[in-house]
Amino acid sequence: MLIKSRAIVLHTLKYNDESLIVELLTEATGCVSFIVRISRSGRAAVRHMLFRPLALLDVEWNHRGGSGLRRLKSALPAVPLVSLPYEPHKTTMALFLAEFLHHAVRTEQEPGLLFDYIFQSVEWLDTTNGSCANFHIVFLLRLARFLGFEPNLSEAGPQTYFDLEGGRFTQTRPQHPNIILPEEAARLPLLMRMNFATMHLFRFSGNERSRLLEHINTYYRLHLPSFPELKSLSVLREVFA
Repeated sequence: MLIKSRAIVLHTLKYNDESLIVELLTEATGCVSFIVRISRSGRAAVRHMLFRPLALLDVEWNHRGGSGLRRLKSALPAVPLVSLPYEPHKTTMALFLAEFLHHAVRTEQEPGLLFDYIFQSVEWLDTTNGSCANFHIVFLLRLARFLGFEPNLSEAGPQTYFDLEGGRFTQTRPQHPNIILPEEAARLPLLMRMNFATMHLFRFSGNERSRLLEHINTYYRLHLPSFPELKSLSVLREVFA
């Protein structure tokens, strides 16, 4: 059966001099891994430069039962990216978020609203002319909602702890170390209301942004099995310090 779908590039791995293994989040069937014979020719059906981190594609492949690597029949840009592959700050952001999503989004079913959220967020990042220093903070805070573990803010208060394991506020300090202390936790409800349009109004120092990202990374590692330390995290911290 021939499947046509929009797709987002999450991960690539060089297989040999002529092939890549590419993981795509597809709108039709979730995460799918392909072995892709690449060409640098502009007339080829599948070109190497298409598979940059977070590239937005229209793809076709023949779907057969069972697991294993698929073969792409064709791949074309769904939305030509005008700045993401070329501006260093955005390229670093894309590299980090693609690695994050590669480990966080493992669905093999139709991703629905999750796909739309990621696709539209990438479009926004590519077209914005403003600062994107807080983009990853907003994106990851909102992503948790689509993955089923959005923080519960209903018990938030001035002297409450945020329990990263339970995903909620509590008056009593948890016995485990995975918490945010009241002084920092009090900012969480406001941060959860931040969006791409308003994020430029939130001023963080490099240390504050790094600390926020550390809490977010810990939260995801606690709620997703086998979520690893991310290789691109240190690069992101340096660029947005």
